[in-house]
Amino acid sequence: MKALFTATLILISILSFGQTSISPLTCAEPFYHGVASGDPLSDAVIIWTRVTPDDFTLPVDVSYTMATDSAMTNVVSQGNTTTDASLDFTVKFDVTGLAADTYYYYEFEALGNRSAMGRTKTAPTGAVDSLRFAIVSCANLEAGYFNVYRAILERNDVEAVLMLGDYIYEYEEGGYSPNANVDRIFDPVTETITLDDYRLRYSVYHMDRDMQELHQNFPWICVWDDHESANNAYINGAENHNTGEGLWSDRKMAAEKAYFEWLPIREKAPNNYEIFRKFGYGNMLDLFMVDTRLHGREEQGVNENDPNRTMLGTDQYGWLTNELKNSSAQWKVLGNQVVFAPITIFGIPINNDAWDGYPAERQNLLDSIALHNIENFTVITGDIHTSWAFDIENGTSNAGVEFVTPSVTSPGIPINGGSFLMLENQHLKFVELTRRGFVILDLNTQRVQADWFFINTIDNFNSPAHAYETSFFSNSGQMSLIETSSESIPGNKYDVSLAPICPRGWVGIDENPISVLGIYPNPSKDKVNLLFKGSLNSDYTISVIDLNGRILQQKQSQIFTNNSNIEKLDLTKLETGTYIIKITDKTGNMHTAKFQKL
Repeated sequence: MKALFTATLILISILSFGQTSISPLTCAEPFYHGVASGDPLSDAVIIWTRVTPDDFTLPVDVSYTMATDSAMTNVVSQGNTTTDASLDFTVKFDVTGLAADTYYYYEFEALGNRSAMGRTKTAPTGAVDSLRFAIVSCANLEAGYFNVYRAILERNDVEAVLMLGDYIYEYEEGGYSPNANVDRIFDPVTETITLDDYRLRYSVYHMDRDMQELHQNFPWICVWDDHESANNAYINGAENHNTGEGLWSDRKMAAEKAYFEWLPIREKAPNNYEIFRKFGYGNMLDLFMVDTRLHGREEQGVNENDPNRTMLGTDQYGWLTNELKNSSAQWKVLGNQVVFAPITIFGIPINNDAWDGYPAERQNLLDSIALHNIENFTVITGDIHTSWAFDIENGTSNAGVEFVTPSVTSPGIPINGGSFLMLENQHLKFVELTRRGFVILDLNTQRVQADWFFINTIDNFNSPAHAYETSFFSNSGQMSLIETSSESIPGNKYDVSLAPICPRGWVGIDENPISVLGIYPNPSKDKVNLLFKGSLNSDYTISVIDLNGRILQQKQSQIFTNNSNIEKLDLTKLETGTYIIKITDKTGNMHTAKFQKL
């Protein structure tokens, strides 16, 4: 039944709506960016959406309803809030008072419309016999389609999605591994530097069909890596932050704020953008998500032998070691951005952006694990677009194991030199350097196991076919990897139908094909970026009109790809005040939106 339901949703998506890879559904208005959930606890979960108003100058009232059934009859929680331009019209609720290990359904209402229904799940408590998670990283929009997300969605066999960083990429159009076979272009077309840049980049990502539906149906637990801000970032700078791009502190704050606006992540306090936190899954698992990028990391390649050099920062390191020491869960999993285990060629570390560039702090952490007899320490990692499995050694014994997930789309290394690397690094048990995919992390009372799956293609939209490659497991208490050709089996506890892609009660009525999806910045000063949707290969007239109905400027536009488009408007000749943007096509369709000029 689950497979038939999933196939039906896919068929509707293709045939009824003519979807391209990034194309907002008409039925989603004004929730074009979908719904999402994240940071699940045993009694709470974050739910998220973004409202697209017609008047970008006014706040919007938004409410939510959560129930235990997809008919939304057994309501367990309701609430309301207000959002506005200061939040880019994003909305988050931390829904509390929930039951453990339970599926919930939720939906939002705003501007007289209902959102699509989301499905989420709380964490279990007490004795737990097994758990499963999907691990992903490195989703470059221009590099290909997010078929990895579609594959995980259709499998429908995990507790949550663990995103280990590089959720977006900051580069300009064509700046990093563009794929000529796909119809995907970054918006903005320039590198993301300002708050408005990052917001616009997230806006485009969130209209990706596969990302949107995976968010809709599973809670995500996320940490950022570097590309959510800039390549090879650290606390006080980044390799890809250059002279002329302003203060790094401003860019970093903009990147962090946009991340917390657009992702279903729980703030520790208002405007506190720390992402290191713990998730408990009964007696089976404590999951520690850390920030190896922006919180405490010192610059790469500088004073690497300094015993005080830090990757985590003093406070985060103290938090992690204390939590590990006090954990009573069977498995202690570190959700980490960069490779923990050493990788050398001829004895020389090859990646100082990873933990190899911070050897003293890594050794301190390993010594703490040994001192406190911490068993079943497991590291999961993203960042390097490739697949690895390591024993984590501490002297003559093992301290734990590490599993590295491949990328969603970002390129690996064209030539697979895995055999040579394994000869040079005896603790390295598996490496594959060329293919994209994901890892399923499966835990039970006997062992932890990682299954590697590789996607068949990222060049064709809606192509979730994928192949099982191999698995490695570590038995409880042994802390060493064993290869197996048998992938883990989920059982039937995840056999729960996916949520429909359109809101309840939607009957397929044709609506206006034109809509403004975003105005950046808002309020605007001299220039504005206008993101709007329409029909592919259509011509549009964009007019700026004052409140008396006078047309002050016009320009022509055409959508060539993705069914959405960005236009830059020059506002330097306009006086301070409220204005209307009007978009019309040749068949008479029209949409208007209000914005403020400073």
